[in-house]
Amino acid sequence: MPAPGEAPEALATDLCWLLSRANQAMGSQLAAALEGLGLSPRGYHVLRAAMAGEHSQIELARTVGLDKTTMVVTLDELEEAGLAERRPSPTDRRARVIAVTGAGVRKVAEADAILAQVRREVLESIPKADREAFLDSLRRLVCERLDGSDDCVEPPRRRAPRA
Repeated sequence: MPAPGEAPEALATDLCWLLSRANQAMGSQLAAALEGLGLSPRGYHVLRAAMAGEHSQIELARTVGLDKTTMVVTLDELEEAGLAERRPSPTDRRARVIAVTGAGVRKVAEADAILAQVRREVLESIPKADREAFLDSLRRLVCERLDGSDDCVEPPRRRAPRA
């Protein structure tokens, strides 16, 4: 049995398991850090991406990595909180673009300060000389090799919860 904080020997070199665990742990830390702002990591990422330019719901969902249903729920929450709004697209009457409100911009600025501290704390566990190479390698994995362009036709589904 591995000690707390250690990877089980059978999984210690399993890239999929390591990335999954890192994602899970980082997501928990982000959620805890943003809880006081009343903002979820998912909501933060949608707002942050929407601030980068005029994007439709579908484009934002693809950028952030959300399915359509989750994106709709997230946008509903952001609109209800007064942080974002759906507006008609000036180029496609069938599409809606997502605009971040002034309150949303201020909320992202608050979240940025909090999340910068979380990132600093997480990266402190990596030797200073290795941090830039680590982030560059992770960026290349996510944006190039693992960019989703070769996703399977039938994505894996989670089992429905037991009643």
